[in-house]
Amino acid sequence: MSEAILVLEDGRTFVGEAYGAVGETFGEAVFNTAMTGYQETLTDPSYHRQVVAQTAPQIGNTGVNAEDDESDRFWVAGYVVRDPSPRASNWRSTGELGERLAAEGVVGISGIDTRALTRRLRERGAMRVGVSSVETDPLALLERVRQAPPMVGADLSAEVTTAEPYTVEPDGEHRFTVAALDLGIKRNVPRRLAVRGVRTHVLPAHSTIDDLLATGADAVFLSPGPGDPATAKHPVSLAREVMRRRIPLFGICFGSQIMGRALGFGTYKLGYGHRGINQPVMDRTTGKVEVTAHNHGFAVRAPLDEAVDTEFGRVEVSHMCLNDNVVEGLRALDVPAFTVQYHPEAAAGPHDADYLFDRFAALIEGKNA
Repeated sequence: MSEAILVLEDGRTFVGEAYGAVGETFGEAVFNTAMTGYQETLTDPSYHRQVVAQTAPQIGNTGVNAEDDESDRFWVAGYVVRDPSPRASNWRSTGELGERLAAEGVVGISGIDTRALTRRLRERGAMRVGVSSVETDPLALLERVRQAPPMVGADLSAEVTTAEPYTVEPDGEHRFTVAALDLGIKRNVPRRLAVRGVRTHVLPAHSTIDDLLATGADAVFLSPGPGDPATAKHPVSLAREVMRRRIPLFGICFGSQIMGRALGFGTYKLGYGHRGINQPVMDRTTGKVEVTAHNHGFAVRAPLDEAVDTEFGRVEVSHMCLNDNVVEGLRALDVPAFTVQYHPEAAAGPHDADYLFDRFAALIEGKNA
């Protein structure tokens, strides 16, 4: 096994062993606190240009399979684990994680103190990083790390969106049609809609309002995705047009930030973000606390305790993270639109928030009644 080094933007260096592809990669260093679901993480387009460190000590135990991919490729820029499992042990496994990483060209590192790395990122914030199994000089790698583009200002939707529109049919009887703007969608989103009788037309990020309406859509969905929402001018403009026409609208994660900006709120970068499947969120409508799946480094800036008057009427914060009071959802009171900042489709993750797709269906049904 060849040696590999990880160098953070602030100069902190970790030495370990190559894991996955041999080579060199750069991105934003982030950590994910999930104990399981690494394949879903790796194939989530929201992780584009991020080097993901898993806080769970051993990764790869259940191998990989063709069924759990959330897109058609691994999207992470790099992968960091403490202890790669020496063998996969699961009846669904069709291969080893390390071999799949190598085949997908994902440069990784193993055998480092991921607790120390996580503490560094918690204390100093997510930062640029380089991982290399071909460079032995940390200072030379550090120079290239500092030349890499930051996540602030990154417009990445066009790099992860579908090239062509496609359709996911409902399970059973067709009830509604939804046009989903693909900013980095996961496969489980149209699946969760399908079980509610929804036909989902997944459209490229550059689609126009006419493209959306040409599908015969009863509602519009804004998907998750990577990058800085402040750069996403076209999706924001599109969301504003949808709300002007009072078409039911639901956005999650990046889509939540897009709708937030369309409503006139600002967005900002979190120190180290929320990534994992164990984040406590309160639904302020019901008072219930959900354990939820997250992957976001940006958030909407909105007041927690009062409704705000916007161009589209009153808007209130519907969900909040109980760890840090970050806004995790918005609800428009005068137009049919709402968002959540996390992932109700899970995959991987708990299913506490699956009810939000029922809420979306009810919104469409009420609009069509």
